[in-house]
Amino acid sequence: MNKKPNTLSSVSSLNMNQKRKSSSSSLRRLFTFVFLLAVVFLIGNAFITVDYKQGSEWSSIIRLNLGKLKMCKIQLRPLGSETLPRGIVASTSDLEMRPLWGAKRNKNPKQNLLAMAVGIKQKESVNKIVKKFSSSEFVVMLFHYDGTVDEWKEFEWSETAIHVSVVNQTKWWFAKRFLHPDIVSAYYYIFLWDEDLGVDHFDAKRYVSIIREEGLEISQPALDPNLSEVHHQLTSRDRKLRVHRRTYKVIGKSRCNENSTGPPCTGFVEMMAPVFSKAAWRCAWNMIQNDLNHGWGIDFQLGYCAQGDRTKNIGIVDSEYILHLGLPTLGGGSAENKKPSSTSQTSSARSEVRKQTYAELETFKHRWRNAVKNDECWIDRFQA
Repeated sequence: MNKKPNTLSSVSSLNMNQKRKSSSSSLRRLFTFVFLLAVVFLIGNAFITVDYKQGSEWSSIIRLNLGKLKMCKIQLRPLGSETLPRGIVASTSDLEMRPLWGAKRNKNPKQNLLAMAVGIKQKESVNKIVKKFSSSEFVVMLFHYDGTVDEWKEFEWSETAIHVSVVNQTKWWFAKRFLHPDIVSAYYYIFLWDEDLGVDHFDAKRYVSIIREEGLEISQPALDPNLSEVHHQLTSRDRKLRVHRRTYKVIGKSRCNENSTGPPCTGFVEMMAPVFSKAAWRCAWNMIQNDLNHGWGIDFQLGYCAQGDRTKNIGIVDSEYILHLGLPTLGGGSAENKKPSSTSQTSSARSEVRKQTYAELETFKHRWRNAVKNDECWIDRFQA
């Protein structure tokens, strides 16, 4: 009877040892599992970090390229140069002559341009005008409407002038085709003059100084009222002033005063001797109609090219004034035509020219009205 308890005790001890061994084995397996899991986590995290860094680098590259693309879209390139690197694009030019060899850029390029439509019959008048414009500061460009060029070689300045010859065309026809704003953008002021002007009381250098000081984008020398053919009172010289921008006279149905805001009282120049800043000329060139030869009607709309307030930025220079002789030169025949035309033929041709100018004026007015009507985005800054 005493042996039974011992047997039970041995069995109990054996069971306890087995439980402890089982528990220890489970802990070892758990530890091994956790260890392997940690190793996998660490190795995986390393790969994920490398992959993230690589992804981050690609993301940065993409963002950089997108930003560059947006910047390039903002940078407008001249039409036709989109496939060229920006640094090679020469979008403007000038009228400077270049030697055929030993070419060196002029350290003091000419700053202004004088362009005139001329005929050989007015060569003495033209010679006087050109001599008023310093050869060191002005490019001279002559548009020969009579086809005669060689006869101008007697003048020393002719060798450095630019000559363009097309028979029976006006200065506006020439200007539209040969004075594109990108060609003349190198010049601060463009003088687009007729040939029948008296310049005894005019100095080009002083004139440029005045219009620069006065901030005039569009201007003209005043006309001597006693010796000139004056069509608009605003352009008549005021002896007491250096510059004036308005007239106070009664013109037709218009009673001009300090409240006047447009032509014929203010903001106006005639077309025989206008002077444009480069910015004003870019605008005016776009307004010249390609198929209208005489430019009539443009003068009354030049205020829109004044780069701001036309009552301030358009003016008449009184201290440097000219004479307008009003010679009817166009329609008189070509100088190349050796047969002298009769007086009746010349008169008839000039009469036809006059009719054409009025017809073109009406055409221009009609186009302006239609353009204003049809352009919904255009705002008339001078509308009362």
